[in-house]
Amino acid sequence: MKPQINLRLPEGLKKVAEKYAKAHRYRNLQELATEAIREKVMEKDFDESFTNKEIELIDKFIDATIRKGDLVNEKGLRKALR
Repeated sequence: MKPQINLRLPEGLKKVAEKYAKAHRYRNLQELATEAIREKVMEKDFDESFTNKEIELIDKFIDATIRKGDLVNEKGLRKALR
């Protein structure tokens, strides 16, 4: 038996996800969520080698950048982290 998790989504996100799932012929929202998670954790760039301290520093950097309004998109973040 597969483990079960509960996932809470804002109503707007749930509606858009359901619409996307239907348009792309997923059987249900669970199937879409499973695939989305699988894509994120299985992509080539996924690296589990960061230490907890490194992750904390990255999180602090991201938070500070967002507060300053300097972060506009993922591309900008990746550029800043190089």
